[in-house]
Amino acid sequence: MTKSVNKSPKEDTEAGASPAPRALRETAINEARRALILDAARAVFFELGLEGASLREIAKRAGYTPGAIYTYFNNREEIYAALLSESLERLKEAVDSADSDPAEPTAPALLRARAMAFFRFYQDNPQDLDLGFYLFNGAQPRGLTPELNQQLNDQLRAALLPIQEMLVSLGLAEADAVAETTAIFAHAVGLLMLHHTQRIRLFKQNAQELFEQYLAFLMQRVSR
Repeated sequence: MTKSVNKSPKEDTEAGASPAPRALRETAINEARRALILDAARAVFFELGLEGASLREIAKRAGYTPGAIYTYFNNREEIYAALLSESLERLKEAVDSADSDPAEPTAPALLRARAMAFFRFYQDNPQDLDLGFYLFNGAQPRGLTPELNQQLNDQLRAALLPIQEMLVSLGLAEADAVAETTAIFAHAVGLLMLHHTQRIRLFKQNAQELFEQYLAFLMQRVSR
């Protein structure tokens, strides 16, 4: 006769696939510390710029020693890349979620909505524009690996892809859609830089109005 063996609830839990409580706590602590470092770095970068920031200052703001930061990041460029990656994720979410006016559910209207979502993201978040300056300007920060640089460029292209896709849906060839997306990006970033530096006051113009005018002309061309 086979003797049955009853397992205790503790044994059942230990035999399961769920992580041990200690491992979960350590993961949560590490994530919290990493977030604290990134918050401190964000403030330092915005105040001092990438070139003026130092690991020592970031560590001081985060309440750590400089050596402790190396547990999470190899250098300040990796911290910058992490911050910019998070910023580009939010940008993509803003463009992806953009929708046209329900009263005008047309492809040109959706193109305009997505382009304006890109513009307004940086209009409303000038610090994110400052953070992306090196990427937009094509200047690779010293210490940023080619792999990280490529990853960030890919994220930027992914954020612009919904705009490119709408241009294709309007009948443009892929190469023409890429060219028009590039022009939209260039107009947006150029006007935003003029807006945030207040240089646009020299011309007594409004950046958003100029961008909207550009989009209106664009939609007239691509809708023919």
